[in-house]
Amino acid sequence: MNIDLNSDLGEGCGADAEMMTRVTSANISCGFHAGDASTARTGLRLAKHHGVQVGAHPGYADREHFGRREMDLGEDGVFELCIYQISALAGLAKAVGIPIHYLKPHGALYNQACRDDVAARGIVAAAEFLQLPVMALPDSRLDALCRGRVGFIREGFADRRYQDDGRLMPRDRPDAFIKDVNEAVMQADRLVRERGIASLCVHGDNPQALEFVRSLREAFARQGINVRAFA
Repeated sequence: MNIDLNSDLGEGCGADAEMMTRVTSANISCGFHAGDASTARTGLRLAKHHGVQVGAHPGYADREHFGRREMDLGEDGVFELCIYQISALAGLAKAVGIPIHYLKPHGALYNQACRDDVAARGIVAAAEFLQLPVMALPDSRLDALCRGRVGFIREGFADRRYQDDGRLMPRDRPDAFIKDVNEAVMQADRLVRERGIASLCVHGDNPQALEFVRSLREAFARQGINVRAFA
């Protein structure tokens, strides 16, 4: 079994250098919800140095809430938000000499687009214009609306629990996060085998992210699970 490990980086959280040695895909913040041009460029350079593939990670312009508060921008507003952010990141990536492989929306934009056609259509239109596949939850509205237009990368989460309908547990729930590595490995195995997950996320802003990814990779190695980029 193969699995890609991705993480949201370039957000100024401080552990990017270490995380880049352990993940195979990096979702680089486009600077609206967190980070800036400097943190993005540093992240891109680290990814190139370590052979990590890169995706664009656009989010709502909401630094106060780290891009985790939903907004109602409409389809055109979401399209413009994504095009503006990803184009800026693409310019930095070109300067560094590394390609952008996919689009993964951040936080509230991600969750909203997984269930809401308006937000999803804006993201898919931007992905189609930029010729990038979208990374998000399988069997979501993003998944459905990507079909026949752009590629779709089925993503699962190692450090988050799920609701019965397949959506992520809200962050304000006390049981929203998985902290036990053995539980995370069991969940990852189930997600890959039952839901066809191609990429598994560990959030980079989690203070325990580095330790978690290290332990996760060790557990995968013991179980014969190969960690490699999905592309």
